[in-house]
Amino acid sequence: MRNSHFFRRHGLTVAAATALPLALTAAGPATARGTGISVSTTGSTVSVLTSACTQINGSWGTAALLNSSQASFAQGRQVALSGTGVSQSAAWSNVSPGTYTVIVMCANNTTAGTQSVIVSTPVVPTVRSTPSSSPSRGVMGGLGGAARDYGPVTMGVGAALVGGGVIGAAWFLRRRSRPHRL
Repeated sequence: MRNSHFFRRHGLTVAAATALPLALTAAGPATARGTGISVSTTGSTVSVLTSACTQINGSWGTAALLNSSQASFAQGRQVALSGTGVSQSAAWSNVSPGTYTVIVMCANNTTAGTQSVIVSTPVVPTVRSTPSSSPSRGVMGGLGGAARDYGPVTMGVGAALVGGGVIGAAWFLRRRSRPHRL
């Protein structure tokens, strides 16, 4: 009774919490929804993907990359779209850092979409090597990963301490289990 009351009372909240991840997954990454294009950057390469164009006379269309000082499609770096009937794409390499606008014009002179993209400066990790001494024989896996051989005397003393501890624990437990006589 108590569980059904909980689900009756909070059912809408549970349904919304379940549907939220599905809605976010359907929304996908931050792309220009409704414009028909998806623009991404990887380092100094900008690429565009669309499925809005149809092939006319062997051409899918053209995509242009415009920087902030360029105002029209003709002024940008133009690349012909390539692909299949499912998706078409274009890419520009060696793009310097800055804000750009990508415009895709299909072969039938319709605009598939326009989207802005920011190309950031690639971060080059700096690797600093420091001289360090490495073990001469590597890691000795049979000895618990120790990189140093302690010798037979040290191992014997350690074994004697462990053995003494086991004997002492057995003696203590045996005395404890005997009933005391008055």
